[in-house]
Amino acid sequence: MKLQVDDDELAACVACGLCLPHCPTFRVTGDETRSPRGRIAAMRAVHWEGMPADETFVRVMDECVQCRGCEPACPSAVPFGHLMEGARATLAAETGYQPRWRRAAYRMLGHHRLLVLGSRALAVAQRLHLTPRRLGLPELPLRSAPLRASGSDVWLFTGCVMDAWQRDVHRAVQRVVEATGTGVALPGKGSDCCGALHVHAGLRDDARRLAERVMGSMPGDAPILVDAAGCGAALKDYGRLVGTAEAERFSARVLDVHEWLVPRLDLLPVVSQMSAAVVAVQDPCHLRHVQRTHLAVRTVLARYTALVELDDEGLCCGAGGAYSVQQPELAGDIRARKVEVIARSGAAVVASANPGCMLHLAATGIRVRHPFEIVAEALDAG
Repeated sequence: MKLQVDDDELAACVACGLCLPHCPTFRVTGDETRSPRGRIAAMRAVHWEGMPADETFVRVMDECVQCRGCEPACPSAVPFGHLMEGARATLAAETGYQPRWRRAAYRMLGHHRLLVLGSRALAVAQRLHLTPRRLGLPELPLRSAPLRASGSDVWLFTGCVMDAWQRDVHRAVQRVVEATGTGVALPGKGSDCCGALHVHAGLRDDARRLAERVMGSMPGDAPILVDAAGCGAALKDYGRLVGTAEAERFSARVLDVHEWLVPRLDLLPVVSQMSAAVVAVQDPCHLRHVQRTHLAVRTVLARYTALVELDDEGLCCGAGGAYSVQQPELAGDIRARKVEVIARSGAAVVASANPGCMLHLAATGIRVRHPFEIVAEALDAG
């Protein structure tokens, strides 16, 4: 089997091992096959040596969180995320790696009305105590008032799960953005899902279709603001995913909301006093390792609350999009390490700019807020 990977990228790894401390699955298992260089060795065996893509190979690929924490640590600049996406795309195309029920679940993300209806049904089931606690779901809203556009200076990408489950985050982002004197436009038809989870699952064709719809939903030249780290990383990668000049231009317009706000902080109203709560910043992997804009979160929050750093150098929390559902044991072990780090920090609140991380950590009882929720509350308090 030939994997959908670039030979030069696959050859770039020199097996130095500097990635190992930054890999969450290696950290919790100590298993070399569950490390970046172990996975690359397995890819080479299949791609170059003709080894079969057997159950062991599938397991090794499937257990990667795709946090890409190994990339900044790699002296050879191995694009490990590209390799993982290519390996999974091959498995999805040529094996039963993604069964029909999973494909159906991923397709649902591209139909927002259906997702919202399903979320409301799940919210009703929660009220009736019919949902297992082991799912770790937060209390979902039965209803949520729609967002209202206020101008056309910037677009606010709303997406799928974020809009269905955490629309209040979008509301807080819009409140803060508008406080700078900026009008916010909302996407038109086709913005249902960015395709990030589909790329991670190896469903590239589905991801491309969603990307083209998203591009059509926010025409023009206005900046596109994204408040979910995983979605932002996906939208910034449309040039590579779709492979057109139009997609490259679209990706160039995409900014994480913190990245956009930093040079405009002085436009926000001055607040009378900072919050007394100590906040620990948890960096979503796709903000820290992929977009590499995580420092902007600290710049934004420092004006409104006291901050404390976690002492694990940004190690993954184990959410990984759908990873926490598909690999609950490993995800739980990875999260347990993060929970210990948070407890050591003494923080009352954790700020995290990604819905998956927020939900995964909140399931343990930790109070987790999106950074813009903290800012919006500070502005409202004056």
